[in-house]
Amino acid sequence: MLENPDALSLAQELNLPNEIAAILVNRGIKSPEEASFFLYGNIDELHNPFLMPGMKEGVERIFQAIARREKIVVFGDYDVDGILSVVMLVKALRFLGGDVGYLVPDRMKDGYGLKIHHLRRLLEMGARLLISVDCGIKAFDFVEEAKKSGLEVIITDHHHPEDNLPEAVAVLNPVIPSSCYPDKNLAGVGVVFKLIQALFLEGGNNQDLTPFLKLASIGTVADVAELKGENRILVREGMSKLKEVRTPGLKSLLEISGIDNRKINEVDLGFRLGPRINAAGRLGETELALRLFFSDSEEECSSLVKKLNELNTTRQKIEEKILREAVQKIKSRKLDERYRLLILGSESWHRGVIGIVASKIKEQFYRPVILFAYEKGQAYGSGRSLPDLSLIDLISECSSLLVNFGGHEQAIGCTLNQSELLPFKEKINKLAAEKITEDLLQKKLRLDGKLDFAAITSSFVEFYSRLLPFGVGNPRPIFMTEKVDVLGEPVVLKNRHLKFWARHSGRVLEVIAWDKASTLRELRRGQSLDLAYSLQVSDYRGKSQLQLNLEDARTHLS
Repeated sequence: MLENPDALSLAQELNLPNEIAAILVNRGIKSPEEASFFLYGNIDELHNPFLMPGMKEGVERIFQAIARREKIVVFGDYDVDGILSVVMLVKALRFLGGDVGYLVPDRMKDGYGLKIHHLRRLLEMGARLLISVDCGIKAFDFVEEAKKSGLEVIITDHHHPEDNLPEAVAVLNPVIPSSCYPDKNLAGVGVVFKLIQALFLEGGNNQDLTPFLKLASIGTVADVAELKGENRILVREGMSKLKEVRTPGLKSLLEISGIDNRKINEVDLGFRLGPRINAAGRLGETELALRLFFSDSEEECSSLVKKLNELNTTRQKIEEKILREAVQKIKSRKLDERYRLLILGSESWHRGVIGIVASKIKEQFYRPVILFAYEKGQAYGSGRSLPDLSLIDLISECSSLLVNFGGHEQAIGCTLNQSELLPFKEKINKLAAEKITEDLLQKKLRLDGKLDFAAITSSFVEFYSRLLPFGVGNPRPIFMTEKVDVLGEPVVLKNRHLKFWARHSGRVLEVIAWDKASTLRELRRGQSLDLAYSLQVSDYRGKSQLQLNLEDARTHLS
């Protein structure tokens, strides 16, 4: 590793390998206190939930509703974050004795968020207190009309607000400008977890938070939230408890995802559990996912997860078709050569899945993407951005042309009239040309430093495992080792991947180059290479196995 004064100091203070200390410093963690929290922080070190503005008022109103036997309705978004937020809060409020129902809008019919037309349904349900989860920060008209009808509102959200806030009983959102809450990066499930934590504290209840941690871990990863601070603890603690699942819904979901008999990691949450829950909301069948988590019947849960699995397969096929069509348009029109931001749309595209496709196109062409689905004169958009570019800031400058919009730096949703599409494209492309530099569009492989194979000891691996889970804000570390010998002829797997054995410093390790069989076809036995790679540590039959996942390779120049 390259020597870094901060890393050396941190290594000495906490008795860490220099390589591990350097990784922490590369992620902006320089003090022993920060590093200790990052490596060893647990649920007991979460911030006091009452530090969040509005928490005291929200908790008081909820207990008032429970005492008066008022009907409480939880209203949520239809994605994984929203669905699990609804499940968590409904279960917590029922445990506390609340009369609680829930309402999640239909993605295709209702669109995102609280709308005035939802009010009639809520009043028919007998609602006296509405709690929004993962939405509501821009529901000005709804809150105003609700108050006139005698329905009070508490908003819990994590999306960026406008200059003002809805006049609700309480607004719980760590990113509002007036918030002094220490952690700004909570997902919707994270904000709900803090509310549940506060309710149990205020009620003097020592209820175990583990069931809520499990769901919060899935929702946080699925929402691609930054895995630092409290998010990191929620995911790490919740993920470790998923082996102890007793509820039939979550147990059935683990089984059908094929991860019920092994240690679960963040990849499982984001690419196996999350998509199966998400498929329901994306294809207008959100109630299936909700029923799965509320059901106590093993037979019903088994049936529901099979339906969710089928929906996920359908979703994948729809995605693949849209992706093929979008890539063909980009290549035939050379859009990636002409524009720094890609904008495409079609009347045949399913708006429930275009966000996933936008993410794949972003990676393939490495530039921000907004895809639109056209329906009845409206253009429904979903966008994804690059690591150092805030798409929500960019689209905010086009707000006069939009019916509505919202999201984060890396992911946005928006709606506009199709008649405004051309002016929108002209304006945002002009902004993109001004604000997106060529340097931003260059995919960079950020190395955490040099590493000798001899340094990868059992002690190093133990400390390395403390860096988990990896994700946004805490990417999997990339190391470089120079002058590595290739042993034996590389083997091609499934016509896509490459596997070979590599020797350095007297140590031999297995290397897997995923999806690189074509780019590394000249690789031969006996070559001396400089490798850039990440470490994959897996458990197989109780034994730890180490593998290098190749990111890049070049011939070593003496």
